[in-house]
Amino acid sequence: MNRFHRRAFLRNSAFAGIGFWTIASNTPAESRSPNEKLNIGIIGAGGRGAANASGVATENIVALCDTNDQNLGKAAERFPKASRYQDWRKLLEQKNVDAVVISTPDHHHALAGVAAMKLGKHVYCEKPLAHSVHEARRMRETYLEKKVATQMGTQIHAENNYRRVVELIQSGAIGPVREVHVWCTRVGFAPGTTRPKDTPPCPPHLHWDLWLGPAPERPYHPSYLGGCTVWEQWWDFGNGCLGDMGSHLIDLPFWALKLRQPLSAEAEGSHHSDECYPQWLIARWEHPATDDHPALRLTWYDGGKKPPSPSGFDLKGWGIGVLFVGDKGQLVADYGRLHLLPAEKFKDFQPPPQTIPPSLGHYKEWLHGCKTGAPTLCNFDYSGTLIEHNLLGTVAFRVGKKIQWDASAMKAVGCPEADRFIRREYRKGWEI
Repeated sequence: MNRFHRRAFLRNSAFAGIGFWTIASNTPAESRSPNEKLNIGIIGAGGRGAANASGVATENIVALCDTNDQNLGKAAERFPKASRYQDWRKLLEQKNVDAVVISTPDHHHALAGVAAMKLGKHVYCEKPLAHSVHEARRMRETYLEKKVATQMGTQIHAENNYRRVVELIQSGAIGPVREVHVWCTRVGFAPGTTRPKDTPPCPPHLHWDLWLGPAPERPYHPSYLGGCTVWEQWWDFGNGCLGDMGSHLIDLPFWALKLRQPLSAEAEGSHHSDECYPQWLIARWEHPATDDHPALRLTWYDGGKKPPSPSGFDLKGWGIGVLFVGDKGQLVADYGRLHLLPAEKFKDFQPPPQTIPPSLGHYKEWLHGCKTGAPTLCNFDYSGTLIEHNLLGTVAFRVGKKIQWDASAMKAVGCPEADRFIRREYRKGWEI
């Protein structure tokens, strides 16, 4: 079936009966007609890619891509009828692909995502959505232009605890919020880490040039690989803990306080390196007052740094967390816990009504959007703005000064040295 006609069929089928997808989303995949399923391409098939493929396995997995032939082989065992590629640009040429799931290292995310959306394909993309501020903006703008279904891989956004926190903050439980502190104890590379000088042979199952993609050319070395907690520490491939875990954790105040563009960003860290993210980093953003909240400061900590514990409450056991500081109290939360503070003041507190309905499920929400046009909560308008905000923290750190942000011009005011971190250069053939 022609790809565009097929999409119209999927949408019309979904709208044909009241509650069709509410029912169908809970029925076994084998009971559905093949015409009710999406044809999905998996870009990045190992690690998170394998997990994300499981999340959409109710659909037709028709194409697989990975630069590691071992990952590709394992994925092909699960989906033997799918076409195989080492280059995602070739996968996007496959005409019957309706949607793609992108789980590559960060430096490929926006290139593959923008290219897919331009072809009218729906996109699910792992966090962070982009490798630079400019790329985050391009993902957002392309989504708004093409109006396909999109979702960033912040699975916790679909969990009930985040919903309850949002309701508490937005109902005024702790009053107007003027400070937010967000932390993750993950530690970056030690000071002095540099690019390795030895050049061992690249293993035959790895297509190194394709793995590098848009990044500056460099010889293969195994120290660049080993999962996201390794490659994300190298600036050419990721943005460290802030780029990664900031997507999950800053998501909560972004949602609860309806944040958008900051006025400024500044950051400090254990050391500066042209190669690597620091062992620890603290970043601060200033946000303007809006109808929903007063002016506020949001602070990020990683590498073992944390905010001071609130009076009477010890944050020692909290490896990740978000602390909202309001005029009438405080709220501390992580993925599954929340506490209103001081506890004595809130012992008889009655929570507000639950106004945010349960999610269909993080992946189901995206699949539902692909088929019906229904909105997704982590669409690229919301998540693109979130990632643009977060990566401004790494820009400020790398230039070593506080930057004033002109969002409309996408410029750090009076700081031309920030330009190369806001918008990176690409190898020929890999431009966005």
